[in-house]
Amino acid sequence: MEDSASIERAARILKAGGLVAFPTETVYGLGADARNAQAVRRIFRAKNRPADHPVIVHLESGDDVKQWAREIPAVAQRLIEHFWPGPLTLILQRAPGVIDEVTGGQDTVGVRVPSHPIARQLLQKFGGAIAAPSANRFGRISATTAAHVCEELGGAVDLVLDGGACDVGIESTIVDLSTGTPRLLRPGGIAVDALEGVMRVPVARADAGSPRASGTLAAHYAPRVRMLLIESGGLEQSVREHAQNAAVAVLARRPPPPGITGVLWHVAGERARDYAHELYATLHQLDRSGCELLVVEAPPAGTDWDAVRDRLQRAATGSGQTDPDDLP
Repeated sequence: MEDSASIERAARILKAGGLVAFPTETVYGLGADARNAQAVRRIFRAKNRPADHPVIVHLESGDDVKQWAREIPAVAQRLIEHFWPGPLTLILQRAPGVIDEVTGGQDTVGVRVPSHPIARQLLQKFGGAIAAPSANRFGRISATTAAHVCEELGGAVDLVLDGGACDVGIESTIVDLSTGTPRLLRPGGIAVDALEGVMRVPVARADAGSPRASGTLAAHYAPRVRMLLIESGGLEQSVREHAQNAAVAVLARRPPPPGITGVLWHVAGERARDYAHELYATLHQLDRSGCELLVVEAPPAGTDWDAVRDRLQRAATGSGQTDPDDLP
């Protein structure tokens, strides 16, 4: 874990317009001063991120939302009081003065308060808001360790704060509250059931009119090796067939059946929370294993698995590309 001197140095870098990668409870973020347009543009260049794809603004406390949102609906206030600090991003109507580089040119802004102690100390020392998407090349597997950040971004980052492995392991839940109807834009660390219990209203699904938000493109979180998402009943047959002609790695919730040899088989957690915690670290490991194909057992039904299923579907869609520019 980083000491106070490292965090003070990181705050100075942010104030000078630099980039700092830092841990949150979800994934590592690539941060810049959210009020500095030039600094935020550096994020986009480092990640090779499309300019119209918004980033999330990280705040020190819920009290800071009023500086970023034109209004805070009552339902948003309930979520803030119950889930912040934590893995929940709210999409609200942007306040005057919020820069286009943060919003992707939209009339909305995404905000959240992270719970990781290093993120919180950094926000306090910096004394402002930090714009931070995940600290990896755009469209690729998110970083959940400092080593992942260094491997992906290298010298593009001025400083990487090492806070160990991220606790949640997948990105925040994103809820759009910019209109009268709450909509789930991205499942994440907080399940829809929990949100609805606090909001006391149902959460609709995203539609064509929903704002653009981080991590919601069809192809995202992708390994470089080609990846197939296979339902449990067809997993064994798929592995046997593909292993005849390619070096195959498998990510499944069960051990390999008898007779399957010559395959790199990784057993994932049986609970959704454990699976999510290890997901990106495992995908990084398997992507570097030398395999030619990654076969992943599809997660079971149930709202607990929504976020994992979302990430795996997007990863499979974007997989097999050698350069982020090739991602659809």
